[in-house]
Amino acid sequence: MQVGVPKEIKPQESRVGLTPASVRELTQLGHSVFVERSAGVGINIADTEYETAGAVILNSAEEVFEQAELIIKVKEPRSQECLMMREGQTIFTYLHLAADSKQTKLLVESGCTAIAYETVGGVAGDLPLLTPMSQVAGRMSIQAGAHCLEKSQGGSGILLGGVPGVAAANVVIIGGGVVGINAIRIAIGMEANVTVLEKSLPRLRYLDAEFGAKLNCIYATSEVIEHYVASADLLVGAVLVAGAAAPKLISVDLLRKMHPGSVVVDVAIDQGGCIATSRPTTHEEPTFIVEHIIHYCVANMPGAVPRTSTFALNNATLPFIIQLAEQGVSHALLSDDYLLMGLNVHQGKVTHQAVAKDLGYPYVCARDCLV
Repeated sequence: MQVGVPKEIKPQESRVGLTPASVRELTQLGHSVFVERSAGVGINIADTEYETAGAVILNSAEEVFEQAELIIKVKEPRSQECLMMREGQTIFTYLHLAADSKQTKLLVESGCTAIAYETVGGVAGDLPLLTPMSQVAGRMSIQAGAHCLEKSQGGSGILLGGVPGVAAANVVIIGGGVVGINAIRIAIGMEANVTVLEKSLPRLRYLDAEFGAKLNCIYATSEVIEHYVASADLLVGAVLVAGAAAPKLISVDLLRKMHPGSVVVDVAIDQGGCIATSRPTTHEEPTFIVEHIIHYCVANMPGAVPRTSTFALNNATLPFIIQLAEQGVSHALLSDDYLLMGLNVHQGKVTHQAVAKDLGYPYVCARDCLV
């Protein structure tokens, strides 16, 4: 198969779809890999490393899209990339379509096959290609939030872990999934007072067993959310509904009850955000203030640590990429129900139920499209 790796063009995005080690695995199996020049320069991977691994370096994204049957990216394709997609071509990347009607429309119109990392399933009921970036984002949420609490950043001037004789900050994390548990781990490590709000009792039992008395595990109801959010110095939105827009759990009225200079980090912003006042920001301008509350809503948080993120992501995506290349896209999808869960768009049809519902498209069963 002809596999293409364009350079990421989203602002402040230095991750890359394939590492040289991943390229080598594909070329050793007889597949051709085309990498756009300087695709890995942002994480100190030179073109010569890709060439040594067997890749062909092309000068532009247009050349990569023209040559490749399978496009491997990290972030969702921008408009100019969507316009280069064609029928019979497949793109495998993060898509987050439920929060992006324009991208969805362009992919539908292109006739391509679009498989989303974030909806590929796992044997344990998890989302294995979302997990590595959720791990990074969860850990970064506390790091970023602690920085935003500093007075020079507009925050209330609270040190997350306090010092002897001075109380630590209150950290409230909504959601105990992969993002949540990684946020918990770092917040506890920084000696904050940490509360997690979660609706799954089995998950609460797991978190309690994992962290013990260091973590306050509370079942999430509207009343509970209102109570704990009001006293939070740092609030982390770690809510995920696979493939769908995130529910708005924090209203403007509730935000007004927080202390001025408190911080919210909305990790769910890729799916539209779980805080009513959230809007996507960039690493260049990561924060804004609403109702005297600092909002950190960077839509590609792992992009701040692109080398770590690239290698973590490749560890998870490579087996699926090899599967697509070796078996062909249709056969690979039909033979693996977990990979099939990743199919969002195919030949002008929306094949993910949550995306179709949120954006008003007719839903077509993925398997029916391929048979």
